Amino acid sequence: MSFNDFTLASVKQKFGLSLHETPHLFQSIVPITISETLQQSLEENTILALASNTEKARSEMLITPILIELRRFLKYQISFFSGISFNIDPSQGLNGNCDYIISNSPELLILTAPIMTLVEAKKEDLNLGLGQCLAEMVAAQIFNQRNNSSIDTIYGVVTSGTNWRFLKLINQEVYIDLSEYYLQNINQIFGILVYMLSSLAKT
Repeated sequence: MSFNDFTLASVKQKFGLSLHETPHLFQSIVPITISETLQQSLEENTILALASNTEKARSEMLITPILIELRRFLKYQISFFSGISFNIDPSQGLNGNCDYIISNSPELLILTAPIMTLVEAKKEDLNLGLGQCLAEMVAAQIFNQRNNSSIDTIYGVVTSGTNWRFLKLINQEVYIDLSEYYLQNINQIFGILVYMLSSLAKT
């Protein structure tokens, strides 16, 4: 068993989590205008990514440029890792590869606690990715605890590159935003990502 074997129901039951489903959970976050460079890149890349319509294309052409811009906006005080192995507790199924892990550390060679955000790329139904993403968030919580991190909140993102869903984990409580956010509103998506990472960096 690994991260991608979990459904939302199974991860909830296995780890004794409580779910709170909240529409517009992050909608009040102030949008942040992205750079013209990223705007142009997304306009060009969206056509290519949708034409190819694979998770790899969507990740490389849409998600990665946004995360690079996010790191630049936050003055390179975060790092992100793409497609790395994250084997925290194989006996509980908390193992496998994560599409993206964002750390509150500028270190690029070693994954360093605290992990703040996990992004799971899905081409189709985003709801199907919630269980896998949440399992990765539980693993991140354990990773942070093992490394004496003071950050209690783990954020998660499930995205196709064009559609985005956000959730957070605090202790055993899971908060899922029932709303989807769309790439046409990239400034709102970017604002939410900056809010998540900036708020945790202050703790």
